[in-house]
Amino acid sequence: MIPTTNRRTLLQAAAATASTFMILKSGSARTYAANEKLNIASIGAGGRAAGDIQEVASQNIVALCDVDQNRAAAMFQRFPDAKKFKDYRVMLGELESQIDAVIVGTPDHHHFPASMAAIRLGKHVYCEKPLTHSVWEARELTVAARGAGVATQMGNQAQAAEQTRVVQEFVMDNAIGQIREAHVWTDRPLRGLSDVFWPQGVARPTDQPPVPDSLAWDLWLGPAPERPYHPDYAPFNWRGWWDFGTGALGDIACHYFDPVFRALQLGAPTTVEAASTQVNDETYPLGSMITFHFPARGDKAALKLVWYDGGLRPPRPNAIKTGDVMGPNGILLVGEDDAVLMSDWIRWKLYPEQRAKDYGTPPKKLARSPGHHLEWIEACKGGPVAGSNFDVAGPMTEAILLGNVALRSQLREPLTATLLEWDAEKLGFTNNPAANQFLRREYRDGWA
Repeated sequence: MIPTTNRRTLLQAAAATASTFMILKSGSARTYAANEKLNIASIGAGGRAAGDIQEVASQNIVALCDVDQNRAAAMFQRFPDAKKFKDYRVMLGELESQIDAVIVGTPDHHHFPASMAAIRLGKHVYCEKPLTHSVWEARELTVAARGAGVATQMGNQAQAAEQTRVVQEFVMDNAIGQIREAHVWTDRPLRGLSDVFWPQGVARPTDQPPVPDSLAWDLWLGPAPERPYHPDYAPFNWRGWWDFGTGALGDIACHYFDPVFRALQLGAPTTVEAASTQVNDETYPLGSMITFHFPARGDKAALKLVWYDGGLRPPRPNAIKTGDVMGPNGILLVGEDDAVLMSDWIRWKLYPEQRAKDYGTPPKKLARSPGHHLEWIEACKGGPVAGSNFDVAGPMTEAILLGNVALRSQLREPLTATLLEWDAEKLGFTNNPAANQFLRREYRDGWA
């Protein structure tokens, strides 16, 4: 466990309001020599975390923590000198003075407690997407990171991509005029017509298989409500369960909303409503359509942004010919005079075709990224803030996760849209106070 003094301080800080929390150290206070390496600890060593670790392997990987020894085996072997842990609270307590920065590559329900614990020790944080499991957590983590002065980055690598710059430059150049509609869609949780990435729309399993010897199940549960182990949850299918994941929206929207938020300078929505297949208390629905409305911003018109998952897609604009493929995943910006921009993420394309030929490509006005993980490393060493730092990622995560609140607020009524009016400043709904219960969650003892 974390030493008594540190643990008591952390728990007291967690109970404090965002404006009064206590910072034990400031990671930004340290300066680095030109060739000095960061001492990085990773919470999570298998799955997506393994990819993050490899991206920062030019630095010193001093500690690895994972509850599943089998999934972590490859990284444990690659970095034999790194200290190994199962409980990140223990790791942060024992190695506080030896760690500069922390990667959080866990299932979604651990993102907030792990990141907050690191921030309150003054450590720089790279946290996988979505930033948090709940709307309230996103707000708290944003405020905490800002107050601590640490370098942060959310793991939505697409924000550093060339195509994210290109769409901003299209919009900056007014290539399709005023944009009042945007559509984002994904096939997930499907994978083609006959396969799924993870199950949704299912009930809790009733059988209780034994816990694998390699897995510390109680630590895997962490802050989530206690329940017996089942392979339907771990190591991967957790994403479709309310207690652990954030569904297709949390998985994909942090990538696909990002260029839309940047190009159109979006902040908090004013309303959100959801329609879906049957909703239950255990897993996300098989498919959903969520509509966000954003107010006008400066010279930009009010925007309707619609999210589709489970294989649903938006109507085909007149400018896009029938033969052109609107793939299983995509982004569509609807402009004036029948003009649209569409992306399958490989590239952005302007429609109709004649307009695209007449226009060409937008002038390059934005600096290109050196790389998503490198942005964070440079920020940790005193360089420019990373592109998806928590002041950017936090508010976007809030907006995205409001979609899941709207889903839960349907109270299992299928195909019924429920409009929620959002007050971002007060962090609550003005027309449906009952929906506020889904903005945050309770934590098991020891994980507050």
